[in-house]
Amino acid sequence: MFSRIKNLVAAVLLLTAPTVALAQMDGHGPDAWQVTGVAPDDTLNARTGPGTDHLVIGAFPSDATGLQIVTCVPFLTRQKRSELTESQRANLPPRWCLVESPDHGIKGWVSARYLKEDTSAARPDMHPLVAEGVALVRRIYDRELSARSASAIGPLHPSVARRYFFPDGVARLAQGARGHPLEAHPLFGAQDADITQLQIFPAPERAMFRGMVSVHATFRNFGHPQQAVFRLRGDGSFDPPALRIMRIEHEGWAFP
Repeated sequence: MFSRIKNLVAAVLLLTAPTVALAQMDGHGPDAWQVTGVAPDDTLNARTGPGTDHLVIGAFPSDATGLQIVTCVPFLTRQKRSELTESQRANLPPRWCLVESPDHGIKGWVSARYLKEDTSAARPDMHPLVAEGVALVRRIYDRELSARSASAIGPLHPSVARRYFFPDGVARLAQGARGHPLEAHPLFGAQDADITQLQIFPAPERAMFRGMVSVHATFRNFGHPQQAVFRLRGDGSFDPPALRIMRIEHEGWAFP
């Protein structure tokens, strides 16, 4: 009974996480953000610095999703923010964040009031935890494919992998970076990849079972159909708990 209650509390905490960019991205916030509060026929200006007096160098569409926060000012960790008095919080300057689009085509400073957690992958008929699992798997593929085209750091790099994996997965990726190669690419199940027709969706049967979320990714690699099955659980080491990948299953092998 106690374990069932603990799991329920963890799920509630996960679903009630803050949805605005109020805290520095220190590993505990959402993995992606979307524009909010901008009229459909308008855009969100991206500037050279944190403030309206800085030059506009680009613009994000009003429905932009998958945005990555590089940093925010004023810099505050969750712990430090919790230590401030109500008066100190009220006197903080407006928060601005350096934001980048998924394809790295747009990058600039925007007001944090126009950002919220990316929930674009959610469907009304989908359990919120399953929707979060689908969104996380979609983000990891989007970042990997975008990084390949732009020669940027991908989601499997040990410096950012904790946003997606449990510590044992991060440790295995770090071993691979130090010269202990993986059997194959964890996302594609092969050493080389030319990916087309990528689809990500909840497992057709038991998308959520005893606290574990299952998500399928299907695609063609060099024209050959493949499938990866992601198993995710809430990671209680985060506050609030965050869904992370515990296992990726391919035909004949699994990561980690």
